Amino acid sequence: LRETESIQTEFTVADIISTVEFNHTGELLATGDKGGRVVIFQREPECKTEPFSQGEYNVYSTFQSHEPEFDYLKSLEIEEKINKIRWLPQQNAAHFLLSTNDKTIKLWKVSERDKRPEGYNLKDEEGRMKDLSTVTSLQVPVLKPMDLMVEVSPRRVFANAHTYHVNSISVNSDHETYMSADDLRINLWHLGITDRSFNIVDIKPVNMEDLTEVITAAEFHPHHCNLFVYSSSKGTLRLCDMRESALCDKHSKLFEEPEDPSNRSFFSEIISSVSDVKFSHSGRYLLTRDYLTAKVWDLNMENKPLEIYQVHDYLRSKLCSLYENDCIFDKFECAWNGSDSVIMTGAYNNFFRMFDRNTKRDVTLEASRESSKPRAVLKPRRVCQGGKRRKDDISVDSLDFTKKILHTAWHPTENIIAIAATNNLYIFQDKLNQEMHG
Repeated sequence: LRETESIQTEFTVADIISTVEFNHTGELLATGDKGGRVVIFQREPECKTEPFSQGEYNVYSTFQSHEPEFDYLKSLEIEEKINKIRWLPQQNAAHFLLSTNDKTIKLWKVSERDKRPEGYNLKDEEGRMKDLSTVTSLQVPVLKPMDLMVEVSPRRVFANAHTYHVNSISVNSDHETYMSADDLRINLWHLGITDRSFNIVDIKPVNMEDLTEVITAAEFHPHHCNLFVYSSSKGTLRLCDMRESALCDKHSKLFEEPEDPSNRSFFSEIISSVSDVKFSHSGRYLLTRDYLTAKVWDLNMENKPLEIYQVHDYLRSKLCSLYENDCIFDKFECAWNGSDSVIMTGAYNNFFRMFDRNTKRDVTLEASRESSKPRAVLKPRRVCQGGKRRKDDISVDSLDFTKKILHTAWHPTENIIAIAATNNLYIFQDKLNQEMHG
């Protein structure tokens, strides 16, 4: 694994990265932060003289997506923090992406301009209207080359549809609709219509005191436009089929692992909450992340997960202090590689974990400035729980719980990954297979 780039050193809370997303080709990478900004990185084309330059991502465009707002009816501040970014499949020269904060989803158009028209008849070069009495002849305006400009413009604003905080947006494979999910409801939108959405899931009880679970994440199936999945704080997954009824309160399939009564504890419910769910690229599997594990589910097997991966099992003995410092409520994301053979998810101490589904090998790596000079090869890390320590082992007691990798993304086809570590974006590439199999 090579580290190719990281950004920013001193930071404020506004600089903390809150979402990371590659577009469908992997040429662009977008990050959103707590300050409501979106930064888009573009991959550099391969250079014959510098073979390593390929894969380097440089800033392509930065724009303010959301501003802080105030809901006067509820006396609530609405943060500008970007919760999720989703790219639309590219249809023409421009790129489109959706970004959302807690309440409002926006559609942005990202386009390039490298020519400008000159030689207007009624306007001068600054764009001011000419005195018409001075216009004595007609000329044909011409397009002149200019320095490349990246223009980002808001195309649609989808507002006023969520009472609770939006935690997910997902673009449908029909390329015409998308859904947005909050704690209790999922809405279906048409990309061209901003003033109405259709409520397709509503788990809000008549009496809020009867509330036992909330929706934590939702995603459309990559190929079947009628299927979507949503996860809950109770550790369940519900697969819904929009062909069955307009309101998908009755799921088609319920994926749930029966609880082992011998493992039951005060923390069982909290740590079983699913923080992220992702369909595999093939559409056959689901990847979920809860507090301690990542699980792979087969769509054809509801009663238990196909595979369970321990992300940081050494924290089981630390749940009490993690509860007291609120870390137990951290929401880690997970990601598939392009061939669905390796999964990735984050942990504490700026560690992230990879699990090879075929060889069952796993590796812990660290995203940090100390261990990552450009083109440095990352060393696998190991955490020990007391007893004998090997030379490079890190003790559980010395882990830094303020440094956490919550947001990760994997290039759709290549071994390039993006890791958000607080305010730094790390991009690692290439050597993955040697790490996993070597």
